[in-house]
Amino acid sequence: MTNWIDNIKWTEDGLVPVVVQDYISNKVIMFAWMNRSSLETSIEQKKAVYWSRSRNKIWVKGESSGYYQHIQDMIIDCDLDVLLIKVKQEGDISCHTGRQSCFYNRVNMETKNLEECEKVIKSPSEIYKDEK
Repeated sequence: MTNWIDNIKWTEDGLVPVVVQDYISNKVIMFAWMNRSSLETSIEQKKAVYWSRSRNKIWVKGESSGYYQHIQDMIIDCDLDVLLIKVKQEGDISCHTGRQSCFYNRVNMETKNLEECEKVIKSPSEIYKDEK
């Protein structure tokens, strides 16, 4: 691996935040974390591999759902502390709720309430049949 990874400003937990965009539309589809190992694996495999803080382990996006993210581009910000990856999202579903994007709750600035702004493409019960 090239030494640019050594220059990343990792969090105290050894993580870097990752904004994920669809490479064609530039729509933000999710946010995740990577540690050094998941970043290096992502680069080697050209597939998104993240660090799950809730499960405390590395996970390949799509390993349970079959909706993998194929990395098309990777950009780091000027402070070297945030990654932006552009992906080809298999099945057009990146969210565990069965939506295209994890960002589907819009704040109505007049009512101050949340409103769903994106439809479910496929029911999570159909996607995660083998999981509890």
